[in-house]
Amino acid sequence: MTLSEGILQQKLAQPFRYFPRVTSTNDLAKTWLMQGAPDGAVVIADEQASGRGRSGRLWRTPPNAALALSIILRPPAALLARVNMIGALCVFELATQVGCDDVGIKWPNDIQVQDRKISGVLVEAVWMQDNLDGVVLGIGVNVRNDFSQTDLRELAASLEYVAGRPLDRAELIKTLLERVDFWYQRIDADQVFDTWRRRLNMLGHPVEAEGIRGRALDVTAEGSLLVEDHHGGLHEVSAGDVTAFTGQRSTE
Repeated sequence: MTLSEGILQQKLAQPFRYFPRVTSTNDLAKTWLMQGAPDGAVVIADEQASGRGRSGRLWRTPPNAALALSIILRPPAALLARVNMIGALCVFELATQVGCDDVGIKWPNDIQVQDRKISGVLVEAVWMQDNLDGVVLGIGVNVRNDFSQTDLRELAASLEYVAGRPLDRAELIKTLLERVDFWYQRIDADQVFDTWRRRLNMLGHPVEAEGIRGRALDVTAEGSLLVEDHHGGLHEVSAGDVTAFTGQRSTE
């Protein structure tokens, strides 16, 4: 079913702005945030032409194929890192609820189903001098994107193809926002970090991160990845990409 403002009005309780096509939902959400948008307001688009992923990568959302939304939150500055965890947890739970198996979070916030990426999360903070004005939690989810004839067929997947059934994008948005609200209400609880940590699928495995090869040992409370190199040195990685490399899987 094609998204529309009328359909979303029937589904959603929170304030939202819907656009058939945008360049970036995060950009629109940041503007709304600075204009005084309420906590929990959301910008939703059917098509996104120039969305952003980590490290400035392009995240394009074709029409009638995916979810593209940005949620405005106003957490305490000390808990900013947990917004990233919440985004990943909510997509993880969405994927499991629609029937996907072998779901995991690739540090820090990529959701993988059967080792293929289905979602991207981008958190952007808005500061007024030294004060946190708010945060935009951008989420993109592949719903019925067809990667079978592309170079991404071994790297990316879509919910419908994995679940094996049609999915209503408006219902998916409703479910996703309900999960965001659930976790956001608990942002100051250890449950957020503990649950995110349990869902990570690379801990204990050989990885390469920021040029460092070793074992993904653990994560810090702030969300950084701890990598133990082959000499026993411990490295803290706070941003960047992590990839698996050939090696013996840890049995610890």
